Amino acid sequence: MKLRTIENLDVRGKYVLLRDDFNVQIVDGKITDAFRIEQSMPTINMLRNAGARVAIVAHRGRPKGERNMEFTLSPIAEFMGIKLIPDCLDKDFLEQMQDGDVVLLENVRFYEGEEKNDPTFAADLARGFDLFVNDAFAVSHRAHASTVGVAEILPSYVGTLLASEIEHLAQVMENPKRPLLSIVAGSKVSTKIGVLKALAKLSDTLIVGGALGTTFNYALGAKVGDSLYEANQKDVALEILEFAKQNNCQVLLPIDKGVAKTFAPDAARTDKEYKDFDDDDIIIDAGKLTTERDVAAIKSAATVIWNGTVGMAEWMPTWSYGSFALANAIAEQTRAGKLESIVGGGDTVAALQACGVKGDITYVSTGGGAFLEFVEGRTLPGIAILENAE
Repeated sequence: MKLRTIENLDVRGKYVLLRDDFNVQIVDGKITDAFRIEQSMPTINMLRNAGARVAIVAHRGRPKGERNMEFTLSPIAEFMGIKLIPDCLDKDFLEQMQDGDVVLLENVRFYEGEEKNDPTFAADLARGFDLFVNDAFAVSHRAHASTVGVAEILPSYVGTLLASEIEHLAQVMENPKRPLLSIVAGSKVSTKIGVLKALAKLSDTLIVGGALGTTFNYALGAKVGDSLYEANQKDVALEILEFAKQNNCQVLLPIDKGVAKTFAPDAARTDKEYKDFDDDDIIIDAGKLTTERDVAAIKSAATVIWNGTVGMAEWMPTWSYGSFALANAIAEQTRAGKLESIVGGGDTVAALQACGVKGDITYVSTGGGAFLEFVEGRTLPGIAILENAE
């Protein structure tokens, strides 16, 4: 994959439209996790120090093409200490910019033309700029105006974050150190069929956790109580298990679960094997037997890919047990130089952060859906357009 990077690019005095992903959680006007912003700073600083005049285009949430100020980027501009341009199509500010200036354009999804990749909107967005830099891996699986449309108009380049994401993920997908262990969890099999098959083909061992694991166990005839699972994915789950077997991939499904009678953070926890489930048991976390087995698998691996928490990790401490145990085991092995670890997905990264081990992981991806689609082998439109950039 040959992509044009911004290294050694003469940008002094040039107007640069920079696509970043600042879709971060904001509570009471305050950013609760600045990971994506922090990861974007090397490219921003590189352009700033090189004398570029940078306007960052980004989104937050799903305002559905309307100017819904619930999704304003104002708290992000305040956090970064830069000026917010109230309308992403406004060009008046360009005349006042000096070399090294950086501004943030208001939420690009306030216009319906963004998600539709409307050519007229893309042209309006690109107008006034000399070049485009995409540094937003997390949205590069979307064919939107700010990822694809402007890249068809302006000379386009890859930022350092996006280049790093591609490099690390491509390396582990093309030439991983073995044994390779993949951990995939989350709520729905239906949204992860492709990635489960891709990892079953690539991995030596595949752990299927969370509600995904519940669906797989249901497909095999196990009791699941009153828990979240997809009954209509039974045949798909069995197909994936057979596919893994054909590719010599061992699949590890949950043995036991942490259950409660109500789905709530303060619910009383009991760990049960599937055969002991009552009809009113609700699965909320991985069980202790399952977790001990999964930690042992991590300690036997040379590479780990992890996407998806195995329970309600945000309901600490009762229901974060399984996810935190995986995070700590992966971090410990990585620190010891025994493991290369790749982790992606918002909830999973949040679990690393909560454990204080995010800095110990070999590579933490900013992508969720993009991470999964890259692993699956799909073409990401926002990256594909840059391969042909002129």
